[in-house]
Amino acid sequence: MGHSDNNFLQVIAKNFDVLALPLVTLVYPLYASIKAIETRSITDDQQWLTYWVLYSMITLFELTFAKVLEVLAIWPYAKLILSCWLVLPHFNGAAHVYRYYVRPFYMNPQMPQLPLLPQMPQMPGTSHMWYVPRKNIFSKRDDVLYAAERYMEEHGTEEFQRLITKADREARSRRSGNHMIFDDDYRY
Repeated sequence: MGHSDNNFLQVIAKNFDVLALPLVTLVYPLYASIKAIETRSITDDQQWLTYWVLYSMITLFELTFAKVLEVLAIWPYAKLILSCWLVLPHFNGAAHVYRYYVRPFYMNPQMPQLPLLPQMPQMPGTSHMWYVPRKNIFSKRDDVLYAAERYMEEHGTEEFQRLITKADREARSRRSGNHMIFDDDYRY
């Protein structure tokens, strides 16, 4: 009897990822998502909506790179650890991803402020791009005046005036010196 018990424990240990992964990635998040729907808190809604978006991205990643991931024996365990970090309330990893990656990008798509990436220093003579033309020019009105109106709505007229004054000062200094403008002068 002791030998068969030992075999059963070995099977469980060898297939731990297969047994735990559905519980961590589907069963508990489904339960917590239903629970979050019933509360008035925005925090748990963000946690679970972000989790499901990230879960979808992980699934798409797995489908795309299935042949490569079959070779990597560590992938199921890495996925289990990542899923635990995203799901478990102690870590709230999905909320962390939302707060520090998704929200900054969504709030300012031209210049995401990602905490793990080093911030590029502002070089003299460069400016942030505040007008990025749309690809489909026929869908909506998209010209410089509309972009300026949108910028003033988002940042205020004082900030827009400061931006114009700064651009004017930079243009005058370029004209007075021997300075050429290249694409590298602007950070996108």
